[in-house]
Amino acid sequence: MFGGELTGVWPALRRRILTPNMSATRLDVRGFNEKSPAAKELLERVGRTFLTGYAYAAEARTPLDAEERLEEIPTRFRGFAYEGAAMGFAVRDALPFGSGGLLSRFIAGRGAAHIYMVIVGVGWAMARVPRASWSKIAPTDPLLRWLALDGYGFHQAYFRTQRYVHEQYREERFPWPSDGPRWHADRVIDQGIGRAMWFVGGTDADLVASMIEKFPEQRRADLFAGAGLAATYAGGADEAELRSFWDRAGEYRPQVAQGASFAASARVLAGLVVPHNEVATEVFCGMAVAEAAEVSTRTRPDGPVRGEIPAFEVWRQRIANEFVSIGRC
Repeated sequence: MFGGELTGVWPALRRRILTPNMSATRLDVRGFNEKSPAAKELLERVGRTFLTGYAYAAEARTPLDAEERLEEIPTRFRGFAYEGAAMGFAVRDALPFGSGGLLSRFIAGRGAAHIYMVIVGVGWAMARVPRASWSKIAPTDPLLRWLALDGYGFHQAYFRTQRYVHEQYREERFPWPSDGPRWHADRVIDQGIGRAMWFVGGTDADLVASMIEKFPEQRRADLFAGAGLAATYAGGADEAELRSFWDRAGEYRPQVAQGASFAASARVLAGLVVPHNEVATEVFCGMAVAEAAEVSTRTRPDGPVRGEIPAFEVWRQRIANEFVSIGRC
């Protein structure tokens, strides 16, 4: 009898210990801009859904147990739940008493369709666990591993907003990946910071653009790319607001289009396309979501690339150049 009771108590206890409080997702707690009641509800629901996915992973006996519950999340928000679950499994794998292998099994299952969001979720975990544990969870895919730094950057800007957004902090000699290059780690972290700034600004397109414009010029391209990704994937702005953001982006429009293409690819791969995605890709890419996703798929490196520029950066440049070549930017 006691064995059965403990089997049920331990997952609930693990969830309670590991899962952050839902209040952490409230805009007033975070000090984020509140553009409107609708935008506030959207962003807070995204945060709650992320933590719901995290909680499912924290208490799941196996990744399959969590997947069955994740699939019940509404289409618009399901990707955020998978992102949170990936963070949860990564944290469990990184713990000293963790059995390991949960994250890899999650990726081998339904997490594969959400691979971009899953690796971003791993980056959230990297921001929360000791760096000595990173080797247990850090992605190894030579192309997609960089997305973990997007997640890391988002986390830092979301929870340490004053330092990373308003004070524009950048960590010197970021230690991962050890085979570098260091400069590229900074750039992908900035993409994550830009993505978080869409939340910090409460989806107010002009406010987000103004915040980005306060950063040094050499950082703006990646920040605009991240904000464009978030505006497309998460939504929260109407067509007029998106067009205003596009106008404000100016010379960084190719990067906004690149971020939107990434977002479209993630939505299409997971089968989670919703109306606001179509509006955003029409504004930023001049095409439907499926077409924008195809640009990302077609330009993706299928093997090692020559030179010192990482394959992930080559991929981003190819996407941006594609939109320039078709006259979109």
